[in-house]
Amino acid sequence: MIRTSSSGESHDPALIEQAGWGTVRRFLPYLWPKDRPDLRWRIAVAALFVLIAKVIVLSVPFAYACAVDAMSAGATTAREEAMWVALALVLAYSAGRFATTFFDQTRNMVFNRVGQDAVRDLSEDVFERLHRLSLRFHLSRRTGELTRVIERGTKSISNMIYFLLFNIAPTLIEMIVVAVIFYTLFGWEIVAATGVTIIAFVWITQAITEWRTKLRARMNRLDGQAMARAVDSLLNYETVKYFGAEGREKRRFSSATSAYAEAAIKTDNSLAVLNIVQALILQLMMAGAMAWTVWGWSQGRLSVGDLVLVNTYLQQLFRPLDMLGWVYRTIRQGLVDMAEMFKLIDTPVEVTDAPGAPALVVRRPSLVFDNVHFGYDPDRKILHGLSFEVPAGAHVALVGPSGAGKSTIGRLLFRFYDPWSGRILIDGQDIAGVTQASLRAAIGIVPQDSVLFNDTLAYNIAYGREHADEAAIEQAARDAAIWPFIEKLPKGLETEVGERGLKLSGGEKQRVAIARTLLKNPPILLLDEATSALDSQTEEEILATLRRVSEGRTTVAIAHRLSTIADADLIHVIQDGMVVEHGNHAQLLRHDGLYADMWNRQLREDADLSEAAQ
Repeated sequence: MIRTSSSGESHDPALIEQAGWGTVRRFLPYLWPKDRPDLRWRIAVAALFVLIAKVIVLSVPFAYACAVDAMSAGATTAREEAMWVALALVLAYSAGRFATTFFDQTRNMVFNRVGQDAVRDLSEDVFERLHRLSLRFHLSRRTGELTRVIERGTKSISNMIYFLLFNIAPTLIEMIVVAVIFYTLFGWEIVAATGVTIIAFVWITQAITEWRTKLRARMNRLDGQAMARAVDSLLNYETVKYFGAEGREKRRFSSATSAYAEAAIKTDNSLAVLNIVQALILQLMMAGAMAWTVWGWSQGRLSVGDLVLVNTYLQQLFRPLDMLGWVYRTIRQGLVDMAEMFKLIDTPVEVTDAPGAPALVVRRPSLVFDNVHFGYDPDRKILHGLSFEVPAGAHVALVGPSGAGKSTIGRLLFRFYDPWSGRILIDGQDIAGVTQASLRAAIGIVPQDSVLFNDTLAYNIAYGREHADEAAIEQAARDAAIWPFIEKLPKGLETEVGERGLKLSGGEKQRVAIARTLLKNPPILLLDEATSALDSQTEEEILATLRRVSEGRTTVAIAHRLSTIADADLIHVIQDGMVVEHGNHAQLLRHDGLYADMWNRQLREDADLSEAAQ
């Protein structure tokens, strides 16, 4: 079982040193938003309640001490009179304790909306930023670790707010006031002793907590590793089953959880050491202060109530100090977790809109790749001056061997990446100079692997156009030839498709993808090997649907099986990131080049399969 630390350390130890009050300054605009005077009012009221509660909590020890003195005096004077005085003081003490709790909880109710809105706004900013980051970023990150960063960051915000505003600041105020009271009533000796104790306590706590921070950093790196392995294994559930690798996956997961457990034991043991050292320091101070008070009482300078007063104030003062290690660690780690979230926000956006970029206006949906050079890494170039044209309304196919760069064309067309050089034009407009939103609105795609959201059929089809009504969704499903299947389902359009659409067959998922593209109604359609993962019968049915869908649109079909694009108006054959042949099917066969070789090879493969089936 994986234990999740509520204040888990960052996976990057360097952030432990980088995080600081600069992170707090970055967060303050979320806590004190300029456009929310209602939240600022709540902060002011919460701060007022903090001060009221602190005044009360600093006053009640006097009531307690006076009650004890009154009862002590009652041993030699009229007990009845002393009883009423002591009773009134005890009631005042109880009322003060209740008032402290009342104002603390009321403060929390007033402030809760401020904290939750701050957490929500920051979370939304991070979520928005993640969607703006490039495909390169998401391909290089583990989903489990990324979600854990966001989870820890959002959880740490609430703790940070609470401890900074309602623990650290009030404790500092209380220390100052108690020092003044002790100096006025008992002299500088007890003030000095309290100050030395607090300094020693803070220093020891910080030193041990820094040691524990390193232990917890390792523990949480292992925690993240275990979670990443678990998520990766569960996402590949079918692959695990195909290879009978359940035992292998369990051993792999167990190695991570075992390492985490050992690190967690060391971390928990270090907490025990910290608690023992803290208790020793505080109890030595408590014993010394009370012994000093008893000595003063023996000399007639102090009363029994003074002993109670010193004891009560020290207990009140030491209560937050006793939690100092946890508070310090929580704040420290909160800064680290928030810094990790801000690191996500600060991650450079690889593909951005040009300042003042206009929207793409498509009148004639033509497409041109003009001498495009591109690679995912500087030392791995994919496209070497790729040039081709897709006339408006034409059905053009892109074919070639694996690794030729066909799928890269689709990613560049959607501007998941920008080319190193060259231009991509739609209706004569360079897509690098228009807004990404308008560009992607003009292009529809039916990919090879149609990944669906873990929601209903209606939601997945309606994803093609926001706020689409049920009639439009049904019409898109009819046009994609999936409506007869939906009608047979007990829940119809409200049927859940499962995570990534795993409850549907490959053909059904493709038809859902076609339906939502139809609902989007784009002028340009990209078919990225849309039938390569389907059986022959389903492929023929999907191809018939795609041919009908493609009518009246500019269609680019990226294909591996040449039979699926033999009827294209124009076929570009790509090899090593360049167009090496182009023409229609008959022309390319007569040319007897790469296309003819690929065609003949696929015919032989089909013939072999047919013979094997017989």
